Amino acid sequence: MAKITVIGSSSIDLVVTASRRPEKGETIIGESFKTVPGGKGANQAVAAARLGAEVYMVGCIGDDVFGKEILDNFRKNNVHTDYVEPVTGVESGTAHITLAEGDNSIIVVQAANQYVTPDYIDKALNTIQASDIVLIQQEIPEDTVEHVSEICKMYGVPLLLNPAPARPIRKKVIENTAYLTPNELEASILFEGEDFHDALKRYPNKVFITEGKNGVRYFDGGQEVLVPGNPVTAVDTTGAGDTFNAAFAVALAEGKSMKESLRFANLAASLSVTKFGAQGGMPLRNEVEELL
Repeated sequence: MAKITVIGSSSIDLVVTASRRPEKGETIIGESFKTVPGGKGANQAVAAARLGAEVYMVGCIGDDVFGKEILDNFRKNNVHTDYVEPVTGVESGTAHITLAEGDNSIIVVQAANQYVTPDYIDKALNTIQASDIVLIQQEIPEDTVEHVSEICKMYGVPLLLNPAPARPIRKKVIENTAYLTPNELEASILFEGEDFHDALKRYPNKVFITEGKNGVRYFDGGQEVLVPGNPVTAVDTTGAGDTFNAAFAVALAEGKSMKESLRFANLAASLSVTKFGAQGGMPLRNEVEELL
């Protein structure tokens, strides 16, 4: 069984569904409102556990009712919570999501996730060292991401960095990272002014640009490759990228080839968008294998 450590955010998603997004200064009538577990780190942890990995989550929650819901959800999904701690007097992170016109728009409030500091990470050092792969995202402080990249480089543990939400990343962090998975918007910020094809060629088998339903693009050392997506009817695209990253990490940790790992990740992501909620459609291992 693959052993994976996920370092990142844990939140509650506040999801509004509407036929369209309001214009500036406009009020419209929505169709529904729900609260569901989310946060990019938590999403990836849950997805990896459902796909058969042993998963340890490293993160912070608030000492509020949302924090209890987040913790209960981890346990329900068999995610180890040894390094998930409540921060006294601080609210849990939230993501405010609008689903409209076949896609999503999201505002993230970090709250307790800001307390995922380098010192906090060091508490989980033994678990990180024993991991087959580590996943991290950018809903936590920038210096924490840099610290984790240095730890993983030092101990030879592969690090998969999902650079979302988008922000510039220091070259040293990219060099320390084994796998970098931006979407097209994030890639435009990471490699500002540079042609995507040149960036892929400069980082063979390291940078993987996800293109939604079209699949994922990378340079294999000899040529640029597009691994196609699996067409489905989307209900909610929230969490699709997190499912992709988790599935990619699980497959790599199990020793699958690059193309096999990317195909596995694409199929898992396609299944995740067929139900409501970031975690609602995240598939079990047997559901992905049936498609394979």
